[in-house]
Amino acid sequence: MSRTRSGLIAALDVGSTKMCCFVARAGDDGAIRVVGIGHQMSRGVRSGAIVDMEAAETAIRNTVHAAEHMAGETIRQVLVNISCGTPASSTVGVEVSIAGHEVGDSDVRRVLHQGLHHFEPTERDLLHMIPVGFSIDGCNGVRDPRGMFGERLGVDMHVVTAGSSALRNLSATIGRCHLDIDGCVVAPYAAGLAALVPDETDLGATIIDMGGGTTSIAVFYGGEVVFVDSVPIGGNHVTNDIARGLTTPLSDAERIKTLYGCAVPTPSDEREVIDVPQIGEEEQAHANHVPKSILVSIIQPRLEETFELVRSRLEASGFDRLAGRRVVLTGGASQLQGVSDLAGLVLDKQVRLGRPMRVNGIAEATGGPAFATCAGLLIYGVHKQPDAIVDRMPDPEPIPAGVFGRIGGWLRENF
Repeated sequence: MSRTRSGLIAALDVGSTKMCCFVARAGDDGAIRVVGIGHQMSRGVRSGAIVDMEAAETAIRNTVHAAEHMAGETIRQVLVNISCGTPASSTVGVEVSIAGHEVGDSDVRRVLHQGLHHFEPTERDLLHMIPVGFSIDGCNGVRDPRGMFGERLGVDMHVVTAGSSALRNLSATIGRCHLDIDGCVVAPYAAGLAALVPDETDLGATIIDMGGGTTSIAVFYGGEVVFVDSVPIGGNHVTNDIARGLTTPLSDAERIKTLYGCAVPTPSDEREVIDVPQIGEEEQAHANHVPKSILVSIIQPRLEETFELVRSRLEASGFDRLAGRRVVLTGGASQLQGVSDLAGLVLDKQVRLGRPMRVNGIAEATGGPAFATCAGLLIYGVHKQPDAIVDRMPDPEPIPAGVFGRIGGWLRENF
C-alpha cells in the first residue's frame, strides 16, 4: 500500500522529456490533495528506458527533492509509471469447477490464481493481471460472482507485460536514489485513470498518451483497461525532424515547435514568417526566414504516421470497435496546436484533450495533459487498493521468479 500512516502518497513519472513527482495526502474519504510538486527536464532516458543511469539518477533526485521541499515531507516509497520495455497485453481465460455450490472468496482466489499459472516468466515481467469479467457456466458479464451458484466459475484476465531488462534498469536507478518502488503502472493506464470520466471507461474509450519518446495506447471498456500497446514515436521525433529539415539546433527546434508548431495547415501559413537560427551561426542576422507552411509540412507527416500506427495497432488487436468512437489525448506532445483535429481525421473518431481530474491542489502550470500520468498514479495508489475480500485472502504460493511487483498486486487491480 502506497500511503503512509499520515496518508502521504508519492508518484514519480519518469519520462523521456521530463521527470515529475507529485506528493499528495489522501483523506479518509478518498479525496486526494497534492501538497508537493517537482518537475524538470529529463536526462538519461530515451523512449522511456534508462540509457544513462547516472544522469537519470541525478534528474530523479532533483525532481523528488523539489517535491519533498514543497511538501515539507521526506518520502521513501513511490509509485512509478512504466513506458519502457515495450509494454504489451493479452487476454487469458480460465475456468475452475465449483461443483454447484455458492461462489465464495476462496473460489474467486482459486480462479484468479489459476490465471497466474498461465504466465510463464521468460524475458518479460508481469506488470498487471486485471480481472475484466467473470462467467458462471459460460454466462459472461458477471462483475462479482460471490454469492452466485453454478458448476464452473470462469474469469477473463487482462495480462500486461514488459521487457525484464528495461524494468530492472529503471528499478536499479530509482533504488540508487534511496527510494523503494511501491507499485508500477503502465503509463496509458495511469493517464486513463486521471483523464477519463466514468461514462467513458464504461462505454469504451481509447487513451493515447503522447510522450517524448513513445506514444502509448490504452483501451478502456466496462470500467476496466482491456488493452495496452505502444508505438516507438513521440514528440522528440517531431523536434528532430524540425531540426533536420530547417538545419537548426535541437533547442531552437523545440522552441519553434512550441511557439509556432501546428499539425494542420491554415490559409495564413504562407504569409507568416518564422526566424530560424542556423546551426553554427551565432549572430541573429544569419537566421533563416521561412514561411510557417514549411514548418507545418514537416510536423504533419510525422504526426500522421503516429496516428496511422495507432490505428493499425487498434485494428490488429480487435479492440477498435470495442473502444467506441471516443479518443482522449494526453501527454506533452498532445498539446501541439491542431493535434486533436489531425487525430480525428486519421482515426475517424471523436477526440478531446484529457487533463487530470479527481485530484485537488494541482497548480495551473501542472494541470495540463502532460501531467495526467503522474496524477493517475496517485489515483491508482489510493483507489486501486484491496478491500476486505483481498484482506481475507491468504496469499497463494510464492509468485514465480521474474514477476515484477509485489505478491497480490494482480488481485489489487479489481478488488
